[in-house]
Amino acid sequence: MAIARYVVRRLGYLAIALFIVSLITFVVTRVLPGNPVYLIVGVQADQAIADAVAVRLGLDLPVQEQYLRYLGQLFLGDLGSSWRTGNPVSFDLAARWPATIELASVALLVALLWSIPLGIVAGLRERSASDRIASALSGFGVSIPEFWLGMVLILVFFGILGIAPPPLGRTLGDIPPVVTGFLLVDALIDGDGTALGAALRQIVLPATTLGFVIGAPLLRTTRTFMREAMLSQYVRSAKALGLPHRSIVLRHALPNVLLPVTTMLAMLYGYLLGGTVLVEYVFAWPGIGKYAVDSISSSDYAPVMAAVLLSAVSYLLVYLVTDLLHFFIDPRTRS
Repeated sequence: MAIARYVVRRLGYLAIALFIVSLITFVVTRVLPGNPVYLIVGVQADQAIADAVAVRLGLDLPVQEQYLRYLGQLFLGDLGSSWRTGNPVSFDLAARWPATIELASVALLVALLWSIPLGIVAGLRERSASDRIASALSGFGVSIPEFWLGMVLILVFFGILGIAPPPLGRTLGDIPPVVTGFLLVDALIDGDGTALGAALRQIVLPATTLGFVIGAPLLRTTRTFMREAMLSQYVRSAKALGLPHRSIVLRHALPNVLLPVTTMLAMLYGYLLGGTVLVEYVFAWPGIGKYAVDSISSSDYAPVMAAVLLSAVSYLLVYLVTDLLHFFIDPRTRS
């Protein structure tokens, strides 16, 4: 019952947060840039045509009425239409959302594979070579822009060495039959090794770019909390009792590192789901981020608002799932 009440309360906070995000996004995209009618019909259009478009889109109404109408559409699941693509925004998002999830998930896996093991080793061996390497990599990772690292990787591995494919999207080969929308998963389901290889080659550079950048703070968090755990009273007591070092690390220190690490993972995955804009644009990755950038360039506000709301929902749901996991990881949180 405690978990159920907690979930209901968090869902209420989520609704309030989404309302605030929608209000801010609406003001920024619809009010501050001015009337977007002439961006649709062109500056040379007749005034009668411009007025007709304004009436059809509801842009002739007061701002508060426009916002209330927009909220009503959201409650009905209508995210509006894009005048750039001519499609409903929900259709465009459904086509691009799997690409963002796939890239974010692979990038998180890359970050996990290199940052957490190195962070644990560096936390156990202070002032060792591994600790110095961890310090250098974490400092470098948090200080460089991800789009710059992506362009450097393209220059080196595609432009100079010629071993990477051109950064032109998710795949340059045949697309397997769509089952889940994730190319890697669909290729595995279809048993198409050629399509799987093509999709893997395309995702390596953008996933490596994001995996290195987000792995840096994860490495720093893992190393810091592992070092604190090894200096704690309960670990010193376990050492005094003569417990094996391996048992001390795996059964006593590491479980206490999981809470901050999983919290950091939630933050990073939420960021990846909503913040891979520049990397998607650099690699022409057809995800939500590139869709939002193209829409901003065209002053197409409906997709921008939908992308922001989708990012906010992703963040909040990931945090909710992480907090629920803490109920099982840490018995203290159950009270």
